[in-house]
Amino acid sequence: MRVCLTVAYDGTNYHGWQLQPNGSTIESVLNQALSDLLGENIQVTGASRTDSGVHSLGNLAVFDTDTRIPAEKISYAINQRLPEDIVAQQSIEVPADFHPRHRKSKKTYEYRILNRRFQDPTRRKHVYFYHAPLNEQSMEEAAQYLCGEHDFKSFCSAHTAVETTVRTIYDIHVRREGDEVRIRVTGSGFLYNMVRIIAGTLLLAGSGKILPKDMERILEKKDRKAAGPTAPAHGLTMIGIEFLEEKEGI
Repeated sequence: MRVCLTVAYDGTNYHGWQLQPNGSTIESVLNQALSDLLGENIQVTGASRTDSGVHSLGNLAVFDTDTRIPAEKISYAINQRLPEDIVAQQSIEVPADFHPRHRKSKKTYEYRILNRRFQDPTRRKHVYFYHAPLNEQSMEEAAQYLCGEHDFKSFCSAHTAVETTVRTIYDIHVRREGDEVRIRVTGSGFLYNMVRIIAGTLLLAGSGKILPKDMERILEKKDRKAAGPTAPAHGLTMIGIEFLEEKEGI
């Protein structure tokens, strides 16, 4: 049967999702724990290959198994074998042809910025500390230029190898919650470092270094150098994935 795990993790101690020749990754830890549990060679397929230091509340890992353990029980069993910074939130059986990266979906990410005079040591691994005042209204205004379908070449790593840099952002908002400024973005998919570059560029708008309307110009340039810096990975959390069609079983 094919099983889909919903996985939450703190990415601080990992070299991202994807297998690496040197260094522990979320994928390698899941593979080992599932193989030990099920007595098979398990290789999971992730829905999103989050970078080193990025966190998740709802990434998906799909794998095939011959186990007789009911799919919905695997999450309980695997959590006994996982480290405390990786937790399976759910496990369900899905159709044999289900592949999380081959289906239309909405992915939601949130970038958190701690905006206060001094760092908070209890949140240092999950928010990006920015001490200068930020105008979240300017950031929100700038963000709205990114809604819709655009060529986001300015907002991806210069060496990204993809067929097209056109993506669709369905929703993006900037909100202040206490001393945190949160950028939440939902899209059809994201280019390498895209959300972190968006966050870095919105920080320029929030600090008055660019005007909100400059976002339109940055998009039109289709040049990575036109956008702002790549914000640090530890402020980013993948919130979850919503599939847009064929929702049975997931």
